[in-house]
This record gives sequence, C-alpha cells and structure tokens, in this order.
Amino acid sequence: MLITNAKVCDINGERDVDVRIEEGVIVEIGVGLTTETDTLDAKGAYLLPSLVDTNVRLLDATLNAKNIKCISADAKKGGVGHIVLNADSSPAIDDEVVLEFAQNGVVNASGAKVDLMLNALKEDMTLSNIAILLKKGVVAPYMSTIAKNNLAIKIAEYVQMYNVTLFCKAEDNSLINAGVMLDGDVSSKLGLAGIPELSEVLHVSRMIEIARYFQIKILFKAIASPRSVELIAKAKEEGVKVSCEVSLHHLINSDEACEGFNTLAKLDPPLPSKIDMLKLQEALKNGHIDMLTTLHQPSSPVNKEVAFYDAAYGSSSITYALPLYYTKLVKSGLVSMQELIKLTVQNPAESINLHAGKIEVGVSTDLLLFDAQKQQVLNDAGSLYHAQELSGEVIGLDY
Repeated sequence: MLITNAKVCDINGERDVDVRIEEGVIVEIGVGLTTETDTLDAKGAYLLPSLVDTNVRLLDATLNAKNIKCISADAKKGGVGHIVLNADSSPAIDDEVVLEFAQNGVVNASGAKVDLMLNALKEDMTLSNIAILLKKGVVAPYMSTIAKNNLAIKIAEYVQMYNVTLFCKAEDNSLINAGVMLDGDVSSKLGLAGIPELSEVLHVSRMIEIARYFQIKILFKAIASPRSVELIAKAKEEGVKVSCEVSLHHLINSDEACEGFNTLAKLDPPLPSKIDMLKLQEALKNGHIDMLTTLHQPSSPVNKEVAFYDAAYGSSSITYALPLYYTKLVKSGLVSMQELIKLTVQNPAESINLHAGKIEVGVSTDLLLFDAQKQQVLNDAGSLYHAQELSGEVIGLDY
C-alpha cells in the first residue's frame, strides 16, 4: 500500500511525505513516490503510530472473554493499538488459573493488542506467585501501596530479579476507605467524605526510596497530586528510575466536575482541585509528566445511576481517545502533536519493554490516519465528556 499526501508525525516531528507499506513493514518514505494500484490518498490527514495505554479496565472491572473482546474493539476505534489491562479486576489476575482464563479471552480479541499485568497482592494481602506469572506472559507486576513494607520489599526484589517495571498505585488504605472524592471545599459543600491528597504523596515518597535502594524501575500509575509529580521529577534528576503517569481527566477536570453529584466525575484517584489541575498542566508543559492514560474504567448504568457515595468509580473514554487528546491537549496548546506521541506511544511502550513511536523505513508498526479537520459530538452517556464537540476522526488502515 502507498499512502500519499500524509502529514507524518512521530517522536521526531512532522513532515509531509508519502509512505509505502508492504506486509506491515514500512519500505519507503519520500515525496512524490511512484503510484501503484493500491494507493490511499490521505488528503493531508495525520499518519500516526497507534497509541499505547497501559492503564485500562474492563466493563464493571469484570474479567471475561466478552469484555476483553469489547475493550479491544473500542480501543482500536479510538486510535489505541495496544492496551494493558489493569490487574485489579474481578477475578484479579493473581494466580495461574485466572491468568490462563484471561489469556484465552485475549486470543479472541481482534482490535487493539491486549496484554496483561499481574496483581502482586492477593485479596488476603499475601504475595501472588510473581515469578510464575511473569514467566507465563504478563508484561508487568501491579502493586497498590496498601502493601506493608515487608511485602513491598519482596515485590521489589522480584522486580529487580526479572528487570521489569513495577506498576505502582500510591494510596493509603486508612485514608481512602471512607472517602469518595478529594478532601476540600467541594467535598465539604456536597457533604461527601473526602480523600486527602496526602494519601498519595506519602506513598510516592516511600516507593521512591524503595526504587532508589533496589535500583528498580517504578511507574507511578494515574498520579493526581502535583506534589507527587514534583517528588518524582526530583528523584529522576537524582538518577532514580521512577516515572509518572497522569490521566487526561486529571489534566482538564477539577473536583468541581463532581458538583450536582455527577457520578461520571467520581474517579479513582479523585479529581484534583482547580489549583492543582492547573499545576498538573504546568508540569505537563515542563516535561515532568512521562506518559498519559485515558484511565478507561467503564461502568454499567446500574452502577453509575445511583447516589454518589454508592456509585462505581470511573468513566469511559478509550473509544474517543485520540480525538479527546487532540481536542483537549493539542488544540489547547498544552502539548504539540509530536509531544503527544511521546506521551501516549513511546513512553508507555517502553514501560513494557517495547519500542514504538517512530515512523521510519524498516519499522514494523501499527499506523492510523487521523483527520484533524473532522468534527464530531461524543455520544456516550457513560463518559465525562458526553455531548461535547471533539475535533478529529480516526481512520483505520487495512494493510
């Protein structure tokens, strides 16, 4: 296939060139390439690497083949070509039986590539068989910092042994139990129990020291506090192998979205205050945030259309991932398209030991076309962005 008149964009920048692909591999890039029978005129649309999202949950966090197949198809529609399912599903991916069950479901997924992470902690707070699960194909271990120090250290030793990245959710069990949103003025106004920002910050500090001591890689998942971002950025300057993921939601929404008891804004971690949201945007501009996620966590209406306290956490977003990123971050001037590719392709891929984000000869890559001129209204009652107008449309490629 020859793709003509495309605006190619990857981690190296933008250029107006033609791209020839044979058997899924880029074989030629240039201007005015010879046409052939199988030619696609991009008409100025972006040619991009498919996105990578390593923090995705299934419908109602329920692990089954049907939900895996659906999330794979939905991700592909949104321009996401590779996802990693979060391990804290029901059942959790913490033993060989559940892993095999999940892997059988992945086989039937025909959209985005689906990988799995393992839950390092079982429900009874004992360690799962991390070594066996890593050998059987999971791409990363996941740990909540509700783990006590002795368990966190054992997990770190496994991570060191197998040279993988530890996916870490920073939270304090004693501080998150009663809360349903950020502790602050809005939670007080709504009469809802709050979760203090300190819940995350305390454990980011703790895990940074564990990463420093064991010289392991830790990716802090879905960070919501700008203070946490500061701590991680400082640790990186000191040579500690830590990195920071932030969700799109937390960059463009504050806890004010919860007003009116809007359950679609009930997220985990909770949305930040408006001041902190703006600080997160500054951190993004300054390069202190390493990667982005849609934090896709869809729920059935029966679990959302209830009282705020009882509602499930999460919002659906992955079906419109690229239009959302483009509209909210690129068009608004927070990042360039080149920077977006680094944040949503290269860095997430590196966290699971893959290389992606470049469009060059010899690369076997998953590409898509993105028409930034198209407009659409998001029609998803389970999304925080329902009825909002978005720019851009994903055009899949069949080559």
